[in-house]
Amino acid sequence: MKDFPKLKEKTILAPMAGITDRAFRELCKNYGCGFSYTEMVSANALARSNKAAEILLKKADDECNIGLQLFGQNTENFVKSIKKYQKDFSLIDINFGCPAKEIINQGAGAALLARKNKIKEIIEDCVNASDIPVTAKIRSGLDDKKINFLEIGKIIENAGASAITLHPRTIKQAYSGKSNWNHIKQLKEELNIPIIGNGDINQPEDAERMLKETKCDYVMIGRASRGNPRIFKEIEDYLKTRKYALSSEKDRVSQLFEYLKLEEKYSGDFSNIKTNAMYFTKGIKKGSLIRAEITRAKTIQEIKNIFIKIKI
Repeated sequence: MKDFPKLKEKTILAPMAGITDRAFRELCKNYGCGFSYTEMVSANALARSNKAAEILLKKADDECNIGLQLFGQNTENFVKSIKKYQKDFSLIDINFGCPAKEIINQGAGAALLARKNKIKEIIEDCVNASDIPVTAKIRSGLDDKKINFLEIGKIIENAGASAITLHPRTIKQAYSGKSNWNHIKQLKEELNIPIIGNGDINQPEDAERMLKETKCDYVMIGRASRGNPRIFKEIEDYLKTRKYALSSEKDRVSQLFEYLKLEEKYSGDFSNIKTNAMYFTKGIKKGSLIRAEITRAKTIQEIKNIFIKIKI
């Protein structure tokens, strides 16, 4: 087993489809994020050298502390993908936690929580094929009657994984209801590898509480970072000084322009750029009107012009 990287920061950016491209990852790291991942990538597609999948592997200039997150259910394709692409990454993360129907219907993501022997096979073969650490992301279980994160966690650890991220909701919950942080605490008590807690961290106080209550090693931030990359700095400031500054409307627009500049640099997907730009309008006056204008924008400059015109 290879050790999970030692990070100065306690915060990790979650992989999010259509969100965590190289521009957004760079932006979050500029605001203190300690580690990030590619968007979730199909191991089947990478094994075929699919060009659309390879685009998701593109990294920012001098980007480090980045993991490649793979999904699938064909063990051979995981191994092929790792051997072909591992040299560009700090670790390989296997997704056993995605509840999206299109992923579940492939027998991948969180669907594999019902196939513990398959999880064992995937992790063992990936560890054997990899020169870098292999980690996994899981959920609490299939539903409230089939909670199996402890059993799955032990299987993953014994198979040689270097860390586990737990999002303590079930597949049935998806992203509804509350995450059960006690599951993170239990997993940390039972396993010897680092545990990354994920779920319902919306502000710095949440991050501190999760670290204290569960004793997890790191916290993973997903949806709360959309339109608010500064949350990573807020959390680190709060952990060190118990103080942090919230972004004003002008701060949010400034962060949006930083993001758009990076997307111009890296020629990002424009439909994703528009979606991300809308997240930055949260809490801004006339936000709904601004979002409607963003939907009609055809270039990054047109998005910028919307905010220049309203003079926030």
